[in-house]
Amino acid sequence: MAGERSAEWDGVTRRSTYKEKVVAERDRLADAARDADWETVLGILDRERGWVNFGRIEGASGFSPFHQAAWHGASDEIVRALLDLGAWRTFRTRDGHRALDLATARGHGHLTDLLRPRIGQPLPPGDLARLQGHLHRLIRFRADDGRGSDIPAWNALRLPELEPLTELDHPVCWFPVPGMYGGFRFELRDAELTVESWIRVVGGSERTDRITVDGVELEEGDRQGCGRPTGI
Repeated sequence: MAGERSAEWDGVTRRSTYKEKVVAERDRLADAARDADWETVLGILDRERGWVNFGRIEGASGFSPFHQAAWHGASDEIVRALLDLGAWRTFRTRDGHRALDLATARGHGHLTDLLRPRIGQPLPPGDLARLQGHLHRLIRFRADDGRGSDIPAWNALRLPELEPLTELDHPVCWFPVPGMYGGFRFELRDAELTVESWIRVVGGSERTDRITVDGVELEEGDRQGCGRPTGI
Protein backbone atom coordinates (compact mmCIF):
# COMPACT_ATOMS: atom_id res chain seq x y z
CA MET A 1 0.00 0.00 0.00
CA ALA A 2 1.40 3.40 -0.99
CA GLY A 3 2.71 5.47 1.87
CA GLU A 4 3.37 2.54 4.21
CA ARG A 5 6.67 2.57 6.05
CA SER A 6 9.19 -0.05 4.99
CA ALA A 7 10.83 -2.19 7.65
CA GLU A 8 14.58 -1.88 8.13
CA TRP A 9 17.04 -4.72 8.57
CA ASP A 10 19.53 -4.16 11.39
CA GLY A 11 22.62 -5.52 9.67
CA VAL A 12 25.36 -3.13 10.81
CA THR A 13 27.13 -4.75 13.75
CA ARG A 14 30.20 -2.55 14.34
CA ARG A 15 29.88 0.24 16.87
CA SER A 16 32.51 2.28 15.03
CA THR A 17 30.11 2.64 12.10
CA TYR A 18 27.70 4.80 14.12
CA LYS A 19 27.90 8.24 15.65
CA GLU A 20 28.51 8.17 19.40
CA LYS A 21 25.09 9.57 20.24
CA VAL A 22 23.39 6.79 18.26
CA VAL A 23 25.47 4.13 20.03
CA ALA A 24 24.58 5.65 23.40
CA GLU A 25 20.85 5.69 22.64
CA ARG A 26 20.90 2.16 21.21
CA ASP A 27 22.70 1.01 24.39
CA ARG A 28 20.05 2.75 26.50
CA LEU A 29 17.32 0.92 24.58
CA ALA A 30 19.07 -2.45 24.95
CA ASP A 31 19.73 -1.87 28.64
CA ALA A 32 16.12 -0.87 29.31
CA ALA A 33 14.77 -3.95 27.47
CA ARG A 34 17.20 -6.21 29.35
CA ASP A 35 16.01 -4.70 32.64
CA ALA A 36 12.30 -4.82 31.69
CA ASP A 37 12.06 -1.04 31.91
CA TRP A 38 9.22 -0.84 29.43
CA GLU A 39 8.46 2.83 30.01
CA THR A 40 11.95 3.73 28.77
CA VAL A 41 11.78 1.20 25.93
CA LEU A 42 8.50 2.55 24.61
CA GLY A 43 9.65 6.14 25.09
CA ILE A 44 12.70 5.54 22.88
CA LEU A 45 10.74 3.58 20.30
CA ASP A 46 8.12 6.32 20.14
CA ARG A 47 10.91 8.50 18.70
CA GLU A 48 12.76 5.75 16.80
CA ARG A 49 10.10 3.31 15.58
CA GLY A 50 12.54 1.66 13.20
CA TRP A 51 14.55 0.32 16.14
CA VAL A 52 11.85 -2.05 17.39
CA ASN A 53 13.62 -5.02 15.73
CA PHE A 54 17.15 -3.79 16.51
CA GLY A 55 19.44 -5.48 19.01
CA ARG A 56 22.44 -4.20 20.91
CA ILE A 57 25.24 -3.10 18.58
CA GLU A 58 27.91 -5.83 18.71
CA GLY A 59 25.64 -7.79 21.06
CA ALA A 60 26.15 -11.55 21.13
CA SER A 61 22.52 -12.65 21.57
CA GLY A 62 20.77 -10.64 18.86
CA PHE A 63 17.85 -10.01 21.23
CA SER A 64 15.50 -7.24 20.13
CA PRO A 65 13.18 -5.50 22.63
CA PHE A 66 10.48 -7.95 21.52
CA HIS A 67 12.66 -10.94 22.40
CA GLN A 68 13.35 -9.40 25.79
CA ALA A 69 9.63 -8.87 26.39
CA ALA A 70 9.03 -12.56 25.65
CA TRP A 71 11.93 -13.66 27.87
CA HIS A 72 10.70 -11.55 30.79
CA GLY A 73 7.05 -12.54 30.33
CA ALA A 74 5.92 -8.94 29.90
CA SER A 75 2.25 -8.06 30.06
CA ASP A 76 -0.06 -8.42 27.08
CA GLU A 77 -0.23 -4.63 26.96
CA ILE A 78 3.53 -4.26 26.49
CA VAL A 79 3.71 -7.00 23.87
CA ARG A 80 0.81 -5.47 21.94
CA ALA A 81 2.51 -2.07 22.06
CA LEU A 82 5.67 -3.56 20.54
CA LEU A 83 3.63 -5.32 17.86
CA ASP A 84 1.90 -2.05 17.05
CA LEU A 85 5.36 -0.52 16.59
CA GLY A 86 6.22 -3.20 14.04
CA ALA A 87 7.89 -5.98 16.03
CA TRP A 88 8.37 -9.18 14.00
CA ARG A 89 7.04 -12.40 15.49
CA THR A 90 9.25 -14.49 13.16
CA PHE A 91 12.48 -12.58 13.87
CA ARG A 92 15.14 -14.89 15.29
CA THR A 93 17.98 -14.35 17.75
CA ARG A 94 21.54 -15.31 16.87
CA ASP A 95 20.72 -18.79 18.20
CA GLY A 96 17.65 -19.07 15.99
CA HIS A 97 14.97 -18.47 18.63
CA ARG A 98 11.76 -16.55 17.99
CA ALA A 99 10.01 -14.62 20.73
CA LEU A 100 7.48 -17.48 21.02
CA ASP A 101 10.30 -19.97 21.61
CA LEU A 102 11.77 -17.86 24.40
CA ALA A 103 8.43 -17.35 26.15
CA THR A 104 7.58 -21.05 25.90
CA ALA A 105 10.95 -22.07 27.36
CA ARG A 106 10.45 -19.64 30.24
CA GLY A 107 6.90 -20.83 30.97
CA HIS A 108 5.13 -17.60 29.94
CA GLY A 109 2.05 -19.29 28.54
CA HIS A 110 -0.05 -16.13 28.75
CA LEU A 111 1.88 -14.81 25.73
CA THR A 112 1.52 -17.85 23.47
CA ASP A 113 -1.35 -16.57 21.34
CA LEU A 114 0.12 -13.09 20.97
CA LEU A 115 3.55 -14.34 19.97
CA ARG A 116 2.48 -17.09 17.57
CA PRO A 117 3.51 -15.96 14.03
CA ARG A 118 0.78 -14.91 11.60
CA ILE A 119 2.08 -15.83 8.15
CA GLY A 120 0.53 -13.98 5.23
CA GLN A 121 2.83 -15.39 2.53
CA PRO A 122 3.63 -19.00 3.42
CA LEU A 123 6.61 -20.45 1.57
CA PRO A 124 8.24 -23.87 1.84
CA PRO A 125 11.36 -23.52 4.02
CA GLY A 126 13.54 -24.77 1.19
CA ASP A 127 12.25 -22.11 -1.20
CA LEU A 128 12.72 -19.38 1.39
CA ALA A 129 16.29 -20.52 2.00
CA ARG A 130 17.06 -20.48 -1.73
CA LEU A 131 15.65 -16.97 -2.16
CA GLN A 132 17.69 -15.80 0.82
CA GLY A 133 20.85 -17.42 -0.51
CA HIS A 134 20.41 -15.70 -3.89
CA LEU A 135 19.78 -12.36 -2.14
CA HIS A 136 22.98 -12.70 -0.12
CA ARG A 137 24.99 -13.44 -3.26
CA LEU A 138 23.49 -10.41 -4.97
CA ILE A 139 24.36 -8.20 -2.00
CA ARG A 140 27.96 -9.40 -2.03
CA PHE A 141 28.19 -8.90 -5.78
CA ARG A 142 26.80 -5.35 -5.65
CA ALA A 143 28.86 -4.38 -2.60
CA ASP A 144 32.09 -5.30 -4.35
CA ASP A 145 33.87 -1.99 -5.03
CA GLY A 146 35.31 -3.29 -8.29
CA ARG A 147 38.62 -4.35 -6.77
CA GLY A 148 37.50 -7.62 -5.28
CA SER A 149 36.80 -6.03 -1.91
CA ASP A 150 34.16 -7.44 0.41
CA ILE A 151 32.27 -4.53 2.00
CA PRO A 152 29.92 -6.84 3.94
CA ALA A 153 32.94 -8.55 5.53
CA TRP A 154 34.62 -5.22 6.29
CA ASN A 155 31.57 -4.05 8.15
CA ALA A 156 30.78 -7.43 9.75
CA LEU A 157 27.26 -7.19 8.37
CA ARG A 158 24.46 -9.51 9.39
CA LEU A 159 22.83 -10.10 6.01
CA PRO A 160 19.02 -9.94 5.78
CA GLU A 161 16.81 -12.87 6.68
CA LEU A 162 13.60 -13.17 4.70
CA GLU A 163 11.35 -14.95 7.19
CA PRO A 164 9.99 -11.69 8.70
CA LEU A 165 8.73 -10.59 5.27
CA THR A 166 6.34 -13.56 5.20
CA GLU A 167 4.33 -12.03 8.07
CA LEU A 168 4.19 -8.41 6.87
CA ASP A 169 1.16 -6.83 5.20
CA HIS A 170 3.68 -4.53 3.46
CA PRO A 171 6.50 -7.03 2.76
CA VAL A 172 9.21 -4.49 1.98
CA CYS A 173 12.53 -4.04 3.77
CA TRP A 174 15.43 -1.59 3.49
CA PHE A 175 19.01 -2.67 4.12
CA PRO A 176 21.59 0.16 4.19
CA VAL A 177 25.19 -0.86 3.55
CA PRO A 178 28.09 1.25 4.87
CA GLY A 179 30.69 1.80 2.17
CA MET A 180 28.08 1.78 -0.59
CA TYR A 181 26.44 5.01 0.58
CA GLY A 182 23.29 3.27 -0.53
CA GLY A 183 21.85 -0.16 -0.08
CA PHE A 184 19.06 -2.55 -0.96
CA ARG A 185 15.29 -2.34 -0.95
CA PHE A 186 13.67 -5.74 -1.35
CA GLU A 187 10.04 -6.79 -1.62
CA LEU A 188 8.51 -10.27 -1.39
CA ARG A 189 5.52 -10.96 -3.63
CA ASP A 190 4.24 -14.27 -4.97
CA ALA A 191 7.35 -16.23 -3.96
CA GLU A 192 9.65 -13.76 -5.75
CA LEU A 193 11.87 -10.92 -4.58
CA THR A 194 12.20 -7.60 -6.35
CA VAL A 195 15.46 -5.97 -5.29
CA GLU A 196 16.34 -2.33 -5.96
CA SER A 197 19.93 -1.29 -5.18
CA TRP A 198 22.10 1.76 -5.69
CA ILE A 199 25.47 3.20 -4.76
CA ARG A 200 25.11 6.94 -4.27
CA VAL A 201 28.75 7.77 -5.03
CA VAL A 202 28.57 6.05 -8.43
CA GLY A 203 26.41 7.73 -11.03
CA GLY A 204 24.06 5.42 -12.92
CA SER A 205 24.53 2.60 -10.44
CA GLU A 206 20.82 2.02 -9.84
CA ARG A 207 19.48 -1.37 -10.81
CA THR A 208 16.53 -3.65 -10.21
CA ASP A 209 16.87 -7.43 -9.98
CA ARG A 210 14.26 -10.16 -9.76
CA ILE A 211 15.04 -13.16 -7.60
CA THR A 212 13.26 -16.50 -7.91
CA VAL A 213 14.18 -19.86 -6.45
CA ASP A 214 16.15 -20.46 -9.65
CA GLY A 215 18.42 -17.42 -9.38
CA VAL A 216 18.80 -13.69 -10.10
CA GLU A 217 17.71 -11.87 -13.25
CA LEU A 218 18.60 -8.24 -13.99
CA GLU A 219 15.41 -6.33 -14.72
CA GLU A 220 16.76 -2.83 -15.26
CA GLY A 221 19.90 -0.76 -14.70
CA ASP A 222 23.66 -1.19 -14.44
CA ARG A 223 24.94 -4.47 -15.87
CA GLN A 224 28.59 -3.61 -15.34
CA GLY A 225 30.59 -6.59 -14.13
CA CYS A 226 27.69 -9.00 -14.64
CA GLY A 227 28.52 -11.40 -17.43
CA ARG A 228 24.94 -12.61 -17.78
CA PRO A 229 21.60 -11.76 -16.14
CA THR A 230 21.66 -14.91 -14.03
CA GLY A 231 25.41 -14.83 -13.43
CA ILE A 232 25.26 -13.96 -9.73
